[in-house]
Amino acid sequence: MTTSGTAAASPQKQGSARLKGLMILGVLAVSGLVFLAWSQSWGSLSVTSDGGSSRILDVPGATAAPALAALGLAGLASAAALAIAGPVIRIVLGVLQVLLGASIVLSGTGPLIDPVSAGSPVVTAATGVAGTESIRTIARSEAVTAWPVVAILLGALLALLGVAVAVTTTRWPVSGRRYQAVRFASEDGRVLEADELLDLDGSAGSADAPSPDADESPDDAAVRRKAASVDNWDSLSRGTDPTA
Repeated sequence: MTTSGTAAASPQKQGSARLKGLMILGVLAVSGLVFLAWSQSWGSLSVTSDGGSSRILDVPGATAAPALAALGLAGLASAAALAIAGPVIRIVLGVLQVLLGASIVLSGTGPLIDPVSAGSPVVTAATGVAGTESIRTIARSEAVTAWPVVAILLGALLALLGVAVAVTTTRWPVSGRRYQAVRFASEDGRVLEADELLDLDGSAGSADAPSPDADESPDDAAVRRKAASVDNWDSLSRGTDPTA
């Protein structure tokens, strides 16, 4: 590759790596904010007792939208998987993130539309009254915070990130592999693969390898070639080029 070609490819590689990092960071950030929304107060209910007095009960997000915790955790897991996944799996993960985002939107919409039903577990725990219709007779919505709307926006953003991941996956850099073909360069600049070194016989791989004997059996020849290969690897481990 020429110097100009390398210079042109380097910014492109940096750009694709930056795109991958931004996508993964975006999914992590949105999933973390979903956890934050789940832990906040989503509103309050005014409950009237038999004596006519009323009291205010706080409705946390863990009660109004309990599924958000699992959805946020799934988002974090998908971000971790994106870091090591191949192109096809990244598309699958992008679709999964769209589904997670849609589920988060639904989780935030329910308490916003019907806060009394979403907060019914709190009323039941405080008064012992169970059943949605029975709770509606003694409870009414006092206030709704902005966190249901925030959850809806986060779900929409996660869905958009999933679409972006699926669309741009071919532009992401190839994930690194732990095991790759090993290459060695000889003194004359020739690149040798590891399997080439293993196939080197006495004439090409080691100057000290014994010459073939006319009376040598095929098994003895195989043993001799294996010994020569081991010598090659030993030379490489000591920093010596066996082909020199």
